[in-house]
Amino acid sequence: MKWKKLTLKTTTEALDYMGAIADELGLEGFEIEDNVPLTEEEKARMFIDILPELPPDDGSAMVHFYIDEDADAAAIAENIRKAAAEYSDFCDFGSLEAAYSETEDKDWINNWKQFFKPFRVDDTIVIKPTWEELEDVRDNDLVIEIDPGTAFGTGAHETTKLCILNLKKYLKEGDSLLDVGCGSGILSIVGMKLGARGAVGIDVDDNATRTSVENADTNDLTAFYASKNDIELLDDQICFATGNVIDDAGLREAVGLHCYDVVVANILAPIIIPLSAVVGEFMKPGAFFISSGIINTAEEDVRNALLENGFEIVAVDHMKDWVSFTAKKA
Repeated sequence: MKWKKLTLKTTTEALDYMGAIADELGLEGFEIEDNVPLTEEEKARMFIDILPELPPDDGSAMVHFYIDEDADAAAIAENIRKAAAEYSDFCDFGSLEAAYSETEDKDWINNWKQFFKPFRVDDTIVIKPTWEELEDVRDNDLVIEIDPGTAFGTGAHETTKLCILNLKKYLKEGDSLLDVGCGSGILSIVGMKLGARGAVGIDVDDNATRTSVENADTNDLTAFYASKNDIELLDDQICFATGNVIDDAGLREAVGLHCYDVVVANILAPIIIPLSAVVGEFMKPGAFFISSGIINTAEEDVRNALLENGFEIVAVDHMKDWVSFTAKKA
């Protein structure tokens, strides 16, 4: 089935009103496109790779409505304008200029899968989606299968590659691993495959931690989901749990104090900076803290935070616009 796409030019100021109008007219939701930057709270809830630069926020916005193929899009646009006129004394709706197009009825939540193909992180580590076949397999390959679902983390992004390469370099056989912001669980899984004796993965997104358990099982690893009170670092297992270790001291204690040989965090610079103030609580003396998700414009801010919190910076690695720090606890 095809859908008509009605796009109206408006303002960010008018978005709440546009939502009310859409509800009044029986439109089942809409898509907003604007340049409003994420708040610090939103960044803390979204452990994703954010584009380094956005266009300036000029207050403009685009609202996209998806309507039935047989509907009169022009008439709907006019009805929206009439409804907006009733609120015009309270809000600037912009031009409400309309544009029309068609879109296919697709499975949007899974459509991205066509772009996720098997790839090599290095000569021996291969990441493949669960739905793809792997043709070029070498005898010494370590193959990791991942289905991120709606969690972040295919391994294809430079930040994840940097973390994997540094795990391979600094994690030793028998080390304990903590994965902060675990996403799809890929770094916990790689760590276990590289010889970690046990791992704990934490994420603020409950969907991510539950997806991580499934991905670990796909890779023939034993994993379980735990509540805050049941977190355990166990041999030959990965424990995944949901929570914010920066803000929750009780959660940090539950995760385990001074018991990890390696901590890895592929998040964002604005999260790594406050994390650097508490992550040492998890680490044994001499343990390594591998961090990435850092855009190069934030490199010095992260460096300063690590140094101010008593870390020795062991290595700084770059890949395109992204940076990874490996730091050591005194």
